[in-house]
Amino acid sequence: MTTIILTSEHLQTLNLAPVETLVLPWLEKAEIVNHEQTLEFTIDYPRDPTDPRELSEIPEVRLWFVRLDARYPWFPFLLNWKTGELARYVAMVVPHQFHRQDGIQFNPEALELFVMGKLFILADWFKENGIEQPSRLQAIAQMLGYEVDNHFFTFLTL
Repeated sequence: MTTIILTSEHLQTLNLAPVETLVLPWLEKAEIVNHEQTLEFTIDYPRDPTDPRELSEIPEVRLWFVRLDARYPWFPFLLNWKTGELARYVAMVVPHQFHRQDGIQFNPEALELFVMGKLFILADWFKENGIEQPSRLQAIAQMLGYEVDNHFFTFLTL
């Protein structure tokens, strides 16, 4: 596993360098596929001890992830799902509410649009990079609570 450390300065200046120093060489060497589900984030953002918000509720943190998602929309492919990084990433870019007892409650329509958008983006990106698609795309959808019929994927290959 590789950990990307984000500091307050990175977040406040929307600086993607911590990601780009890893990802750009992988892209240049066509090694990106070798890093599937290997990245995690450590977010070092100082907060008042009385601030009850989760990191995904802090505008500066969310905006950094929105910028990351806009620049590298296929980035979830690299996140370590087993440690919850995909769910945390989604929480950063999809509207939600946090309940102390129930945890994160995503806006259902926003989550559905996010999932479908990611499937379209990743299908194209996988094709460009010679990555086998349907099972990976189904896994992403399932991880976020969606079942996608196999027939759907025939549309993505047209």
